[in-house]
Amino acid sequence: MYLVIDLGNTNKKLAVFSKGRLKDIRMLPEISLPAVRSLVQEYPQITHCILSSVTSYPPSVKKFLDKRFGLLELDEHTPLPVRNLYKTPGTLGKDRLAAAVAGHLRFPGYPVLVITAGSCITCDFVNSRGEYLGGSISPGIQMRFRALNTFTGKLPLISGKKSADLTGTTTNESILSGVINGTLAELDGIICQYLQKNRKLKVILSGGDLKYFDKRLKSKTFAVPNIVIEGLYQILELNAGTND
Repeated sequence: MYLVIDLGNTNKKLAVFSKGRLKDIRMLPEISLPAVRSLVQEYPQITHCILSSVTSYPPSVKKFLDKRFGLLELDEHTPLPVRNLYKTPGTLGKDRLAAAVAGHLRFPGYPVLVITAGSCITCDFVNSRGEYLGGSISPGIQMRFRALNTFTGKLPLISGKKSADLTGTTTNESILSGVINGTLAELDGIICQYLQKNRKLKVILSGGDLKYFDKRLKSKTFAVPNIVIEGLYQILELNAGTND
């Protein structure tokens, strides 16, 4: 059994894999040593662990995992099943890298664009040779709503709906249209540009805000809710096999 820990900006996920299958996944607002220790006690068969973090976390968690499993903490030096050609690998978000790995292994031999919609919307591209080239980062749906409220004097902070009319007839509806339809148009445009250069492109959608885009983009896409967790597991499997 393998333990995968993904510490994102918004959600912290703990996942247990058994024989290549996702057996258990838990989402927490914050990571803590008691939560990690409790899960490990529940699954004593766990033999390896990988941790990916884009934020800080308690040193006690790292100390416990390192002592128990010889923790693999994902960084720019970790062996990968893709070739990382990003020009500044030390600044690359580990969640982006893991998503790219999972996308490549789902469609080996194809160019793959992985779009992850969370706090930010990230697009990450791996070519048909398994080379990760990079991508783009833009504000996520909730960040766009908050920005309109924060940087204006009178615009309200509203909650997003899955869809919005093109022409908003109230201020709230106009914000919904601008944020949701604007983001859809942005992603359609990005996918179109990649398709022009990569005719056999495969597009994967993931992230907490997947609901805003799934089945609404013009191009064919594949929804994979836990793409980062999947990629981290595959990286751990590669490295655990190397170390055995």
